[in-house]
Amino acid sequence: MKNILNVLCVFISIFVFSQTRSVKKIGNKNGTKTTMKKGAATTQSNPDLVVINIDLPVLIPKKKGDQFGYVNQNGKFIIQPEYHIAVFFYEDCNLLNSPNVKVRKFGTKDYATVEKDMISYRVDHTGKRVYQFKDSDLGKCKFEEYKQQLFQAYILNGFYGIIEKSKFVNAADYRQYQIYPQYQYLYILEGDDVSDPMIVASNNDKFGVIDVNNKIIIPFEYSNIKRNFSWKLGKMFEVTKDGKNYYYIDANNKTY
Repeated sequence: MKNILNVLCVFISIFVFSQTRSVKKIGNKNGTKTTMKKGAATTQSNPDLVVINIDLPVLIPKKKGDQFGYVNQNGKFIIQPEYHIAVFFYEDCNLLNSPNVKVRKFGTKDYATVEKDMISYRVDHTGKRVYQFKDSDLGKCKFEEYKQQLFQAYILNGFYGIIEKSKFVNAADYRQYQIYPQYQYLYILEGDDVSDPMIVASNNDKFGVIDVNNKIIIPFEYSNIKRNFSWKLGKMFEVTKDGKNYYYIDANNKTY
């Protein structure tokens, strides 16, 4: 179990927090004065941070050309695309547990990690760079207890299905399958609700998303759907139709 937890923690850190190499100096001195309360107030008072779907982030990473920025739920760029990496607004546990008490506030979900010119920053909802990463500021993450998945993919005769691990004992009994093997590929996405996970599936060489009751959430019309933490962090899926240009969609198949 410890090995599984360690692998999961490393994977999350790579995808979410994008920690950087040593940096020479803090880029914006005034930014360090921003507090958690002020950041929350900015979110509430900014008319550009519209909320159409309460399940989604108010700002969503979006690529334009070769650079990433952030759009609101109407698709309007609020933070202009100028970054090589831009991830969801989410907690950075290395900063939350920093030995430098003054920078811990920048580890909250009011900020997002971006990278430009090989330097990583935390930005607020206005796009202001409020913190530049320093190796000396990074603390050790304190992870919650790992949630054991209830379901897992099962391969039978070359096809993928879903089983509930605690109940499955006889592969010859079709009634014991949550989803009888019928797909080219299945992958259960990491999420907060292990009883109702989202599942990336492949059928007829196209990707879509289903739930554990075999209900189609996202139609099978994509050439690929990334198996990353975008569902856990933003309740969104990162998809492509041409195999090159990826973008985010929500559970209603709306594009951002």
